[in-house]
Amino acid sequence: MVGIEDMNLPWIPANFLALPPHQSDLATAGAVLIPVPCDSTTSVRSGARLGPSAIIEASYGLEDYDWELDLDVSQVGIHTTPALEPHTGNPAEMVQRVRLAVEEHLSPNRMVGVIGGDHSVCIGSVLAHLEAFPHMSVLYLDAHADLRDEYLGTAWGHSSGARRINEHCPVTLAGIRSMAPDERDYLNAANISAFGWPPGSGESREEYAERVIAGLGENVYISIDLDVLDPSLMSAVGTPEPGGMFWHDIMALLSGVADSRRIVGFDVNELAPREGPPACAYTAAKLIYKVIGLTSNSGHSPIAPKLQ
Repeated sequence: MVGIEDMNLPWIPANFLALPPHQSDLATAGAVLIPVPCDSTTSVRSGARLGPSAIIEASYGLEDYDWELDLDVSQVGIHTTPALEPHTGNPAEMVQRVRLAVEEHLSPNRMVGVIGGDHSVCIGSVLAHLEAFPHMSVLYLDAHADLRDEYLGTAWGHSSGARRINEHCPVTLAGIRSMAPDERDYLNAANISAFGWPPGSGESREEYAERVIAGLGENVYISIDLDVLDPSLMSAVGTPEPGGMFWHDIMALLSGVADSRRIVGFDVNELAPREGPPACAYTAAKLIYKVIGLTSNSGHSPIAPKLQ
């Protein structure tokens, strides 16, 4: 009787882009993705804990080749780690857990991306990257300011991400459409650069991107809450906010950063797949794919296609 191991059967690898071993091996990977299915600080609609698995599964439908960039993104080498177990009883402990997971995979010739989960996962990832890039700045794309000092009993939740980050390095907010009065007061007192959406009257998306990018340093970490996108494009989020960015708006901004700065790491968060159509998971997967591709195609980044 022929054993399964001897049969030439087609298996689907359970990783981003469903890559075979030679393109997903950690030893040669130019990018590492860490799924973090944690949403214990969600305040409106829960379900972001299901986001990482939905994004990874949706990525199976992406073509490895990006015709806009003329690049086979898989040739960068993308390793997907197992999902990081959440600590649901202590948000501060979860921040530390994410930090240690990211630190484990950082190296000079590799980009690390975190797939959330709620937006609190960005705090630990940014803190880890700061160890490697002390003069890093953060581009924080979100419909909300996330500048609360404390919300629902914790200082480490999804409503406090930008504030905790700003205590350690410069943060620039973009795509903002909602904030509380105490967040406005902190924003002004801390002199944080914040750019609302939509752009000013008569301003193009490219001009908006130039204004945002002007205040960023050489090394940039990008943190993306999917609710920065308009609900008509991205309804599957916990706190949708009307009047957001569309695909070409966010691409103009990300392309501008990649062209002029070094993207050192990123996170993409807040997909709650049950709150919208399956296309939302595919859009989130494509966004991660684009960040890796844009970074790889840039002359400012050490990661580049290297696999055949």
